[in-house]
Amino acid sequence: MVSIENGSTAATTNGHAAAAAEGVAYPPVSQANGGQSENDLSRKRRMSVLPLEVGTRVNCRWRDGKYHPVKVIERRKLPADEANDYEYYVHYTEFNRRLDEWVKLEQLDLNSVETDVDEKVEDKVTSLKMTRHQKRKIDETHVERKCDLKHPPGDEIYRNGTLSMFELLKALRASLKALRLFKTETLYYDVDLFLFYVLCECDDRGCHMVGYFSKEKHSEESYNLACILTLPPYQRKGYGKFLIAFSYELSKKEGKVGTPERPLSDLGLLSYRGYWTRVLLDILKKHKGNISIKELSDMTAIKAEDILSTLQSLELIQYRKGQHVICADPKVLDRHLKAAGRGGLDVDVSKLIWTPYKEQG
Repeated sequence: MVSIENGSTAATTNGHAAAAAEGVAYPPVSQANGGQSENDLSRKRRMSVLPLEVGTRVNCRWRDGKYHPVKVIERRKLPADEANDYEYYVHYTEFNRRLDEWVKLEQLDLNSVETDVDEKVEDKVTSLKMTRHQKRKIDETHVERKCDLKHPPGDEIYRNGTLSMFELLKALRASLKALRLFKTETLYYDVDLFLFYVLCECDDRGCHMVGYFSKEKHSEESYNLACILTLPPYQRKGYGKFLIAFSYELSKKEGKVGTPERPLSDLGLLSYRGYWTRVLLDILKKHKGNISIKELSDMTAIKAEDILSTLQSLELIQYRKGQHVICADPKVLDRHLKAAGRGGLDVDVSKLIWTPYKEQG
């Protein structure tokens, strides 16, 4: 049983409890009490934690106006003069990861900051029974603590502004990361058969992985992409479309036609069908006179079967006199291009410096 000696205190406490039950959000105590409790020492403490490190736990004001606990997943510098001008990508620990988002500094309650301390690896090792998942987490923790690289351990083959692409001969961690995000994918631990192309955003802190795709070093089926991943903080920015376009630019450099590894997921087919539609219709709009499927394939490095299926889905193929004919009415092309949506970031081929794997060394 709790006894309350001060009546005013009880009223205030009960008032807050009732308001909380009604869903009213109160600011942090320092805000509610005004400047008296927010002395210089407290202000210095808050400034000393900036910028927040990745892994920091703090309370964040969500769209409902209330403060919820979050974990900082990533941060990025804002184009401003202040040293602590960052925005943070946070995960709301109470919610699904689909609600992760970028937030401004003013949404964070700096009085609630606490540094996230991972469990010691030694404590995990002393466990009597260790699952395969736990062992993998320990291995990854060792890698994270030992690696001091500021960029992926490979050759930089493309740089345009703040974007860079690196070619890696081995990238098991990237495969493991993709496997955790896409549980339906098959993971081959023999990564010697694959090349990995890692896309990064670069700033004064180094190169930060945005996404990647992998491809077989030698594919009998002309596959130019095996697995593709865009990390959640960088989705809906056109990076996935950029990776698809980049895989075809590599095929052009190789002098081959390419196609993604089958079977395609529903989302994968939707992404590729959009890319094929935009590329093919853009050529058909600009081209004067007749053009064949073979010529389109040579120009785009897209496999003839993919071109045929795309144009058939758009009802731009007719069968006349024993052969397939492309019927490209300008108004119909414009309508299909509008439905396909905008493309991703453009690949500047002049910035690509790359030698196909078979020609190396």
